[in-house]
Amino acid sequence: MREDATQSAMEIRGAPRGGRPVSLIEVLVGAGIVIGHNVFHAVPNEVPLLFVLGIASIRLRDGSWRAIGLARPKSWSITFAIAALTAAALLATDQFVTEPLSQLLHLHAAKSAQTSIGLKKDDFTSLLKSLALTWTFAAFGEEIVYRRYLLGRAADLGNRSAFAYWGALFCVSVLFGIGHYYQGPAGFFQAACAGFLIGAAYLLSGRNLWVAVLAHGLFDTVAFAAVYLGLSS
Repeated sequence: MREDATQSAMEIRGAPRGGRPVSLIEVLVGAGIVIGHNVFHAVPNEVPLLFVLGIASIRLRDGSWRAIGLARPKSWSITFAIAALTAAALLATDQFVTEPLSQLLHLHAAKSAQTSIGLKKDDFTSLLKSLALTWTFAAFGEEIVYRRYLLGRAADLGNRSAFAYWGALFCVSVLFGIGHYYQGPAGFFQAACAGFLIGAAYLLSGRNLWVAVLAHGLFDTVAFAAVYLGLSS
């Protein structure tokens, strides 16, 4: 039987096994892991840890693999179009809103994501490695961890109402910013805003996780290509 993203969204609307107390514990543990790694460097990288925890939790508590949200969407063309528009909005917001605001507020930028993964101008090998990393670790890993797992569990606390999802999005976007703590205050602010925009697209598309994955990957691909071509530092 063909699965689609609408079916997946339907399956995750009901209360998960264990109820709100278990979801609260998961949110607190998840936040502790994010802060513990990025701020205090006391635990390993949060993405692999929370990826495994999230997949296990979704499978056991929500009842099926489809609840992860990566089933085949009804329309790939519409999904890709929404993702492309989201990526364009991310690029425009980064260029004309969050970066100027960071400068206006004198927020310090420690280093960029491109620098941290070794991307260099005119170095095609480093570009390929960067793209492979962003489409696996970032686009798939971070979106499942932050947008599907942590956002979903935070929304459980409000019985998965529309208000609960948007409130959860704000809180998880802050955590996503903390996930980029190594980039300094400017990186935290810009990542939190980007996380909110990606999450908004995810919610407005009926919680189609492919929208978030593709938007994240496309945004990073354009940013990395600009560094490779010498158009950005």
